[in-house]
Amino acid sequence: MKHITFYFDPISPYAHLAFEQLPQALIGHSYQVSYKPVLFGALLKHFGQLGPAEMPGKRDWTYRQVLWLAQRHGIELQLPAAHPFNSLALLRLAVACDPQGLPNRYVCETLLRHVWHGGAEAADPQRLAALTAQLAPVRDPTSAAVKADLQTHTADAIARGVFGVPTLAVDDRLFWGFDALPMLADYLAGSPWFAGPQWDAAAQLPVGVTRTLSR
Repeated sequence: MKHITFYFDPISPYAHLAFEQLPQALIGHSYQVSYKPVLFGALLKHFGQLGPAEMPGKRDWTYRQVLWLAQRHGIELQLPAAHPFNSLALLRLAVACDPQGLPNRYVCETLLRHVWHGGAEAADPQRLAALTAQLAPVRDPTSAAVKADLQTHTADAIARGVFGVPTLAVDDRLFWGFDALPMLADYLAGSPWFAGPQWDAAAQLPVGVTRTLSR
C-alpha cells in the first residue's frame, strides 16, 4: 500500500477539484492519504512567484478553466464571492481539528466545499464561526501550537520541493495539480516509465537563460 500526502490550501480551486476527483481517479489502487494544510502564499513567496489570481489575464483564464473542468468532470463548483481571499483562518481550523494537525477527509471536504460551493464569501466571519461550530476542533485554531503546526507543515512542503497546490507526494515523487491525477494513477499501477531515465533527466536539463523579474 502506498502512502500519499495531499498538500492543499482551500484557496485553490484546483485543490478542490483534485480532492473531489481523487477517489474516482485512483479506483483499483491500494493507498492511504494524509491531508496536510499548507499556506499557498508562503510557497509563492519562497519561490518568488505570483499566484494565478494575481496575474491579469491568467486570473480570468483560471476561473474559466476551473468552471469548465468542474462541469466536464461532474464536480460541483461555484466561484466564491471574492477571490483570492485570506485563507489563514481556514487553514488553522483544519489543523486544529486533529491533535497532530492532519485533518481527516471529512474536515477537508467540509472546508473545501465551504469555499467552492454556493458562491458565498469564504472569509465571512459569521460563516467561519458557523463552520468552526460544525467541525468542533479539538484544539483552539488561534493557539500558538496550531499556528506552529501550520508553519511546520508549510516548511515541510517547501523542504520536499512542493511549489504549488494541490501537490500529491508519493515516495520521492511529487505530482502537482488536478491534471496530474492520471499520472499519479499510472505511477501507483507500477508503470515502467517511472523506473526509466526520463523522470530524473527532466531535472538535469540545462538552463539556457535566466531572467531577472521585478514587480
